[in-house]
Amino acid sequence: MEDLISSLSKLGISHMSPYPNASPESNPVDVYRSHITDHLATITGVDATIIYPALQWTQTLEKGDMVLPVPALRIKGKKPAELAAEVAEKFPESPLVEKPTAAGTFLQFFFKPEALSKLLLPLILRTQTRYGLNPKHGLKDASDPSKGPKRILIEFSSPNIAKPFHAGHLRSTIIGGFLANLYEGAGWDVIRMNYLGDWGTQFGLLALAWEMFGSEEKLLENPIGHLYDIYVEINQLHGPEHDQVKEMKKRGEDTSEVYEKSWAKKAHGYFKRMEDGDEDVLALWRKFRDLSIERYKQTYARLNIHYDYYSGESQVSPESMEAAMKALQEKGLLEDSAGALILDLEKYNKKLGKCRVKKADGTTLYLTRDLGAATERYERFHFDKMIYVVAMQQDLHLAQLFKILELMGREDVADRCEHVNFGMVSGMSTRKGTVKFLDDILKDVGEKMHEVMKVNEDKYAQVENPDQVADILGITSVMVQDMTGKRCAHCVCHLSPLLTHPFERINNYEFNMDRMTSFEGDTGPYLQYAHARLCSITRKAAIARESLATADLSLLMDSPHAILLIRSLAQWPDVFTNTLKTLEPVTILVYLFKMTHMLSSSYDHLNIVRSEPDVARARMALYECARQVLNNGMKLLGLSPVER
Repeated sequence: MEDLISSLSKLGISHMSPYPNASPESNPVDVYRSHITDHLATITGVDATIIYPALQWTQTLEKGDMVLPVPALRIKGKKPAELAAEVAEKFPESPLVEKPTAAGTFLQFFFKPEALSKLLLPLILRTQTRYGLNPKHGLKDASDPSKGPKRILIEFSSPNIAKPFHAGHLRSTIIGGFLANLYEGAGWDVIRMNYLGDWGTQFGLLALAWEMFGSEEKLLENPIGHLYDIYVEINQLHGPEHDQVKEMKKRGEDTSEVYEKSWAKKAHGYFKRMEDGDEDVLALWRKFRDLSIERYKQTYARLNIHYDYYSGESQVSPESMEAAMKALQEKGLLEDSAGALILDLEKYNKKLGKCRVKKADGTTLYLTRDLGAATERYERFHFDKMIYVVAMQQDLHLAQLFKILELMGREDVADRCEHVNFGMVSGMSTRKGTVKFLDDILKDVGEKMHEVMKVNEDKYAQVENPDQVADILGITSVMVQDMTGKRCAHCVCHLSPLLTHPFERINNYEFNMDRMTSFEGDTGPYLQYAHARLCSITRKAAIARESLATADLSLLMDSPHAILLIRSLAQWPDVFTNTLKTLEPVTILVYLFKMTHMLSSSYDHLNIVRSEPDVARARMALYECARQVLNNGMKLLGLSPVER
């Protein structure tokens, strides 16, 4: 804060009013908000607390650095357009902003570039990786930091053991990893949880498959792949029986005789032994689970993903599930249906339907386990918010879960729950066939990326570790394509997109390897190229970083390209804050692509090598700030910026 006060003093600003949610020490635009608000309050007589939140940042700098919709001032008796012109005329001379422009019912404010450069660039050089982040957002009480941060638990990825790590899990992993980074940057205490599909009747079937087809050697070599292979084999035996029973039920025929001899009955019996605590079967299950987790960890590390807890359906205690059943029973919400327990949610919302919470033989269901898991997590972690990052196919399930938590008297949990959903990926296949596992996807895209890199022989020769760089670029291309489109509408608390939003907003996208691996257009490789080029400029300029803090920034003011780039860099903290509202990675990507396009068009006009030393130092300070912002944004998205 002392640095800011000193900088403002040099600009002739001796006072800056404090406002709620303002962070002028980390966001220069908040300095301008405060300054403009003070003047507008004096001119209009409107309360400053009304003006400050009404000042909006602009997505297109042609319309100003900040804009005020005049109707938001709530002044009666004058037409908004006339009022805008009047306020623009009365606005005094300022060392920070030009006189505002009246554009219809809006006031457009343009920051004076030299003052902005002196406030902004030293801040970026000083704060580096912290620039743009705002830990104040995560405080329980912004007025009293000693109360500590809020806590959020994010459940994401959650693959099923012995089944392919499919596109839905990939999207959940990428979006969940991004959200964890986002909330961490906002000062929340973040708990990353992977809730594995590691329980249920399918494990009975898997155990039978192991007895018939399992190989200890293949299991140790590739646990996920081998378990999937034997699961497919057992399903070739089980599948026809399953289809037969399904058809018989449609015809109203008795299926009991077929079921008694079926693989399904054997699998169900095996799972019953698991639920009853049979140590022999549990030992095998633990082995499958532990080996799978170790392999998952290796894959997640490539995506810059880590977890604080590997949980799963198996970890939910019988006591918490029984407590949930007891609460529902006591409130008279459960109905008996041929020995099974069902809950009719249609009386609260027809779209929620009826759901089964316990089978006739007493074994648990996915929903039962989720009820127990939600309450257990709250008792253990005391979170302020819990986000489930799960595909849109689970909209109904999660809406039912949140409603049941509420009905059983756990509004304290339900009101803290949020479902962030997403559309699916189509066309995800390698050049060798249909993808089964994430490792296959990453390997194939990495190979494709290597081919693209080799096209430019000169640049390829400069890369020290081409295989490693190709792998990073391949991962970047997959992640950026996944994040480029809006994932969907997200639902808050106990509401579901199924119930509150039209499906048209759930965005699916096509997996297009040629497009995603291109260095042209708004792609992951393009962002990596932009970062690598800035690193190359730094190496060639050979200007000591320490000297950039004393660069004469006024030497940048004769270049419209430099001014435009400075204005863009000033937007980054607001982009970060806005992303906390949208929870959309595309909010950040749109900004980064716009900023890097400005960079690309500035290189010819802001040359360093052929410039005078003082000019070169000022330009290098600007490029270093641009590199820092690009680096910060990429890391927030979970990417690994390359330097060559």
